[in-house]
Amino acid sequence: MRKKIKRIAAALLCGALVIGTAACGATKAAVDDVAAMRGKGVGAGETYIDDNAIALVFQATPSSDSLDAASAALALVNTQRASAGLSALAWSDRLAQAAMVRATEIQTSFSHTRPNGTDWWTVDSTVQYGENLAKLYNSADSVVAAWMNSPSHKANIMAADFKSCGIAISRTADNKWYWAQEFGY
Repeated sequence: MRKKIKRIAAALLCGALVIGTAACGATKAAVDDVAAMRGKGVGAGETYIDDNAIALVFQATPSSDSLDAASAALALVNTQRASAGLSALAWSDRLAQAAMVRATEIQTSFSHTRPNGTDWWTVDSTVQYGENLAKLYNSADSVVAAWMNSPSHKANIMAADFKSCGIAISRTADNKWYWAQEFGY
């Protein structure tokens, strides 16, 4: 009887994982359904900078492997852009700070809407114009491949107007990686 209950529980858990995440190959990881982009005129005249959220980022020190993975992801993105004749995206510390806020937030609410109900770009509206999210990818190679296999995420990566990027990874205690890639003009 216990074995049967364990099998049922395992089947339900696997079913929930399949329903709750989009698989990329054999990897049980997910990118959000649609990447986010806001036009240059959206939010015009209003500046949103969530100082409290950004202040929390400065209290957390990302691990060296997270920083290495974010840097590697940007290098892979720039390789994709170069192969299409586009200029490289420059690293932006401000976008990386906003990305860390978003990577942390999506641990509780995997969405382009922030947990407080505001739009994703309200972390720092002066720099955020595009966003790609992903969860459960533990390498730059796998997350960039997933983004490039998604038309809306690829569109953000390949947008010629974007000139800067920041990427951050927030990791849970059980080593689940949550990625945020923020783009700017």
